[in-house]
Amino acid sequence: MALTLGVSIATCIVMILGVLFFPKLRIGKHRLGSYWVVALIGALLLLLTGRTSLGNVISAMTSDNAINPLKILVLFISMTILSIYLDELGFFRYLANKTLKRAGKNQSRLFIYLYLIVSVLTVFTSNDVIILSFTPFICYFAKNAKINPIPFLAAEFVAANTWSMALIIGNPTNIYLGTSYGIGFVEYLQTMWLPTLGAGLTAFAMLYLTSFKHLRQPIEGEAEEVTIHDPLSLWVGIAHLVVCTVMLAISSYIGIEMWSVSAIAVLSLAIWCLIIDLSRRHIPDELVACGRRAPWQLIPFVLSMFVMTIALDEAGVTAAIGHFLGSQYAAMKYGVSSFLAANVVNNIPMSVLYCSILQACDPTALHDAVYATIIGSNIGAFLTPIGALAGIMWSSILNEHQLRFGYLDFLKIGITVAVPTLLVATALV
Repeated sequence: MALTLGVSIATCIVMILGVLFFPKLRIGKHRLGSYWVVALIGALLLLLTGRTSLGNVISAMTSDNAINPLKILVLFISMTILSIYLDELGFFRYLANKTLKRAGKNQSRLFIYLYLIVSVLTVFTSNDVIILSFTPFICYFAKNAKINPIPFLAAEFVAANTWSMALIIGNPTNIYLGTSYGIGFVEYLQTMWLPTLGAGLTAFAMLYLTSFKHLRQPIEGEAEEVTIHDPLSLWVGIAHLVVCTVMLAISSYIGIEMWSVSAIAVLSLAIWCLIIDLSRRHIPDELVACGRRAPWQLIPFVLSMFVMTIALDEAGVTAAIGHFLGSQYAAMKYGVSSFLAANVVNNIPMSVLYCSILQACDPTALHDAVYATIIGSNIGAFLTPIGALAGIMWSSILNEHQLRFGYLDFLKIGITVAVPTLLVATALV
């Protein structure tokens, strides 16, 4: 147990240091994210030292059950590609521009509209894609309008990582924990709509109260003109997203697994795009961009953390943690502990780890414990920059735009917004 625990803790510490001090590693002409490289090295060390066997890992990754990480990765990456396709066609930028125009010169109105549009889009797409799409746009607009961008960036980031709880497809952590415990699309929604609504309203109230003094000045700049140049392709993309979401909702009733639904949706979209582009004698630029922007780095990262979890499980570590947490006050214990753990090891590895820890929970408390862990994995994203990959990407974009937003600034939002939001959400499970 000692060696397994030592390698795992060392891997997590180096991974955190990497995120904070050397997020990218240069190998030749390529730049790689340090977080997944470190995780991969840790997994290889556990295999090479015999803490777990390659046979056990392969068996787990090829098993026909909900916890299979390959199925979960297919589901998440497929849904992300559907969102990236819409982003490449300018859909999110177009909606953001319409939002800015409706706000006029009123910063408070803009703040409310931005929070609403990000919240709605996040529910049906992907929090990561929304953050990647809206953050540069907000930075450019704030600079031209001569207004403080931080309240709007904070509203966007918090909204994206709060309303991502609403549907099981909103975050890879939802997908991993939910599918691992056999939770279907509709069953998930029936439980999570109220905690998400409570969390969303609480987060908005706290954000508005802490940002009010910055929102009293008028907006000086004008929104830029954004047009959709390929409406046919856009409607094809929207149709695929809508149909895929509906099929995911009824998948458990018709006996089709969610990962199959999302994979078929992406394949169908690719075929339609190729037909449209070939008929126009165009290169399928949007499809190429989807392939380039898809979060492929999650594959080695999640699989490496899965190996670590198998090793910890075989060593009895996860069972010990599960027994320590117990089953009394499960929602609060698992909500708070997962919220904090996400900011030690990042929310995706935390979810992989907690998937095993939850097995020690009493069946009578398992429902509350699983959903509370999902809440912690989402809201933990805005306590510190290492709470989620979204935070890492968001901080990187701000640095590119010469906006200073340090660890303490992040923690300030985390304490004033994340903590009350977490407490409200877990109380409503």
